[in-house]
Amino acid sequence: MIETRRLRTLRAVADHRTVTAAAAALHLTPSAVSQQLIALEHEVGHRLLERDGRGVRLTAVGRILLGHANEVLAQLERADADIAAYTTGTAGEVKVASFATAIGLLVAPAIGRLKDKEPGIRVRVMDAEGDQSLTMVLDGAVDLAVAVEYRGAPAETDRRLSRIPLYSEPFDVVLPREHPLAGQEVTVTDLHGETWIGPYPGNPCHDVIALACEHAGFTPEFAHSSDDFSAVVALAAAGAGVAMVPRLALRGPDLSGVTVRPVAGPERRVFAAVRRGAEHHPLLVPLVDALRDVATALRHPADYPASSS
Repeated sequence: MIETRRLRTLRAVADHRTVTAAAAALHLTPSAVSQQLIALEHEVGHRLLERDGRGVRLTAVGRILLGHANEVLAQLERADADIAAYTTGTAGEVKVASFATAIGLLVAPAIGRLKDKEPGIRVRVMDAEGDQSLTMVLDGAVDLAVAVEYRGAPAETDRRLSRIPLYSEPFDVVLPREHPLAGQEVTVTDLHGETWIGPYPGNPCHDVIALACEHAGFTPEFAHSSDDFSAVVALAAAGAGVAMVPRLALRGPDLSGVTVRPVAGPERRVFAAVRRGAEHHPLLVPLVDALRDVATALRHPADYPASSS
């Protein structure tokens, strides 16, 4: 009989690529993780892991078992959802990880809606970028992630997660007021050779910007880095460089010192994700519905800040 907690450990090691990182995600010691993996290998009668540089990777048998583990764990999530629906239903805590802009524009308004409709649901929010929040869902640290599409993100067909599309938004170019391009239409190609301000590598928005520039035939040179878009705008206003910022992230910053221009191409696609099988959990369904309602309002063009000139 294969224990499900060992299957969760196997999945964590497959996701994090090292025993130490998997142990940290599961709040276990590396020794405990290693012991669970050894026991799992004894249960199946095959080696499941092999060395890969400084980390580990699954063997062929390990990959086979991981596929079944994803199905088993998803079915357990469905069982938990069905039991919760049969018993208390809409009373309990939901943990959400989301990037900062979406917390203010999406998650917080959704919580406000829930207070009126489902007062028994308590939402606990943690600030995390998309590449972190999805891993937190898979590790069981949170129940739902609000994340952004990025290179390296789990595919829509990933059998570990269930995705809920929320909204997509364009990026706008942010220029110093006196920039030569400030008075005209701007393309990504026009920004070749500029000094750039933007998020740190690893931030999904950094990937979107870098990919848009690659498609335009160049690699952006980031002289200044910040994951805070208010700071990015302030640096642009000071003449430190140019930036591309998701349109909804321009609602908060002071735009008086910059010119904002729309640009074709780059887009931030935002979605919610839960562990597959948990999408019908009675605590998650009302929250997902509230997120969808707020996202519908965000998609209305009138809700976008007008480009300044």
